[in-house]
Amino acid sequence: MIAQLSTLINPFRPAAVERPPSDLLKFYGHFLVQVWPVFAAVLVSGFLAALVEVALITYVGEIVDLVKDAKSPSTFFIDNGALLLWMAFVAMIARPVLFAIHATLVNLAIIPNFTSLIRWQTHRYVLRQSLAFFQGDFAGRIANKVMQTAPSLRESVVELVDTVWFVAIYTALALAVFSQADVRLMVPLVLWIVGFVGVLWYFVPRVKERATIMSEARSMLTGRIVDSYTNILTVKLFAHADREDDYAREAITEQTDKFADELRLITAMEVSVWVLNGILMVGTCALSLWLWSQGLITIGAIALVMGLVIRINNMAGWVMFVVTSIFENVGTVQEGLETISTPHAVTDKPDAKPLKVTDGLISYDDVHFHYGKETGAIDGLSLVIEPGEKVGLVGRSGAGKSTLVNLLMRFYDLERGRIRIDGIDISDATQDSLRSQIGMVTQDASLLHRSVLDNILYGSAVTDEDAAVAAAKQAHSHEFILSLKDQAGREGYEAHVGERGVQLSGGQRQRIAIARVLLENAPILVLDEATSALDSEVEAAIQEQLVNLMRDKTVIAIAHRLSTISAMDRLVVMDKGRIIEQGSHNALIKAGGLYAQLWARQSGGFLIEGRVA
Repeated sequence: MIAQLSTLINPFRPAAVERPPSDLLKFYGHFLVQVWPVFAAVLVSGFLAALVEVALITYVGEIVDLVKDAKSPSTFFIDNGALLLWMAFVAMIARPVLFAIHATLVNLAIIPNFTSLIRWQTHRYVLRQSLAFFQGDFAGRIANKVMQTAPSLRESVVELVDTVWFVAIYTALALAVFSQADVRLMVPLVLWIVGFVGVLWYFVPRVKERATIMSEARSMLTGRIVDSYTNILTVKLFAHADREDDYAREAITEQTDKFADELRLITAMEVSVWVLNGILMVGTCALSLWLWSQGLITIGAIALVMGLVIRINNMAGWVMFVVTSIFENVGTVQEGLETISTPHAVTDKPDAKPLKVTDGLISYDDVHFHYGKETGAIDGLSLVIEPGEKVGLVGRSGAGKSTLVNLLMRFYDLERGRIRIDGIDISDATQDSLRSQIGMVTQDASLLHRSVLDNILYGSAVTDEDAAVAAAKQAHSHEFILSLKDQAGREGYEAHVGERGVQLSGGQRQRIAIARVLLENAPILVLDEATSALDSEVEAAIQEQLVNLMRDKTVIAIAHRLSTISAMDRLVVMDKGRIIEQGSHNALIKAGGLYAQLWARQSGGFLIEGRVA
């Protein structure tokens, strides 16, 4: 039975990748509706368990009265055997079974699987956010929200379900029992309920508000720390550990201050409830003793009333803790959904079709893009790249070369104009199919913290290790791969390369990236400073393979080292987001424009004569 209960929720149940609601209640409902039968079972088992708990308290009063009214101790068990056996059954069998079912549902079905379901679905949605979404935030902060939102949502719901039944049943039955003994016994309890609800009404929303603020501070702290770890090479290069200390200390101080604000409020709420509990205990005890002295209630009634009051006191502390925890978790969920529910900036149209490149004709038609600014980036650019043509993009830093490529990959949507491949507007194609048709090697060759083999195979549907080895040999990386060994003892193609490939040199990362694109063999090839991290000898060796790779493909190449692209079919010179020159290397040299100036500067060296002795 336990095994069956633990599989009631499938974390990876079929579900579309869709934006979770941005409204808090709808956000909760979005996930709860997928598993409502399990929570309904928890609600029922919690209800029955709460009834049993209250029944045990009432048994104390009944037993006291049975003992007091017993005709003879020797016949006590004979006279009351059936009732005592029922009480024993409830305490020894019914109660453990109900609590076991409840605990199994919560601990084995909900806690692991419902948490994973939320994380899985939110991760899938966040992973498909635009490039700008990730570039504008800390990766650690985003990851923290995905990780923390799931358990916070789960805990707040489970605690609410448990609390509702216990509070409702204890309160209702306590009032019923008190009124049955003497209606006047209800007065202290009713006053306590009013005061307790008033305390929660005042404090809980304020705790939630501070919990949201504190959660944001915690996410920021995580983001800063992860940022330092991710860029540890830069920290070491500039010997700025002290500066990073200050950067983290500032976030820790803010998080500590926000947490202290929240705890001060919680402490005030706790003190208020303790005062109310003291008043309830003294008031009920005094009143019940007075009623007994007047012969209006029995000793059993006193035992029952005081037992319930003590239980209510203990429960009040638990309820206060749980309610505080609920709203702290709600605050965390509120803070998390603000990031998780961000609409995708780049989306597929409802009728988007998979793109299949046949010729490789690329056309930019009056393209405008400014990264949300008024000017800069790309302004009214038009360009046609013929099928199979090899085009080099040239220009100063910031001219718009990489932006032109990023727009082709549809990392961003155009502000105006169109980009077409084989006459098809790329905005009419699915993003995944578009990018699968374009092989790209970037200057910053980023690798996944996985094995070398996984990284080479990442860009291709091929899973053949022999094909990966062949691509690695073409990229002149096979020999150094065989010498690799990671901290876990994995060697060669099974060695892991570290976060972003930090275990490898820049040249090694770039050669693996080239192997990945060689294996992908897409019909369109983009080389963005693809050999910038290679030494001249290795670059010369790889150039031959790149020439073979470029055969029968449409190619866009970006390089600040002009000698690497001077043999392209056509060079397109950009400046301030516009095309100012285009033609062959020789034609542009003769024109004497910006390209000729850049070529003269590189071929003549960067040092001005007479400045160096």
